[in-house]
Amino acid sequence: MPRVYLSPSLQEFNPFINGGSEEEVMNLIADAMEPYLNASGIEIVRNSPEMTLGEAIAQSNNSNIDFHLAIHSNAAPESIAGTRQGPVVYYFSSSQPGREMADLIAENFADIYPDPSLIQTMPTVTLRELRRTNAPSALVEVAYHDNPEDAGWIKNNIQPIARELSRSLAEYFGIPFTEPLY
Repeated sequence: MPRVYLSPSLQEFNPFINGGSEEEVMNLIADAMEPYLNASGIEIVRNSPEMTLGEAIAQSNNSNIDFHLAIHSNAAPESIAGTRQGPVVYYFSSSQPGREMADLIAENFADIYPDPSLIQTMPTVTLRELRRTNAPSALVEVAYHDNPEDAGWIKNNIQPIARELSRSLAEYFGIPFTEPLY
């Protein structure tokens, strides 16, 4: 059974333009992912809002994980706040498995994000959650929480976002994606 580490944002200080915090909303997405992952036979280990990023990385590294998925929302620099849109999926630049997952997420988000041309995958060497985790990893910036359209889209699409992230993980592991029985 594959094991995934879900790491929703720990950034309670990043406010959504339409209320709430990045930490709060990304945890709603991770909560909504759990039934999909359980139904698909994917075991979950997850951070908690009380943790620091260092603690979450250490927990991931000590949990025999097959993939580490960080779930965040984005914000533009203050001088251009609210002007950017679209999901960005990061992977560690030398990680082929990370790139594979980033591409799957981008492909699956194209089914739900209003303007698929704005979806990007990007290599990086600077994000600590990708650089310091032992397992292959990706960090998805679901959309921009400082943009009114993106912030509204995120909050109105918690379930579809969770479904597509879960479907991406099942595809990555080469197992059937199964809808949960509610």
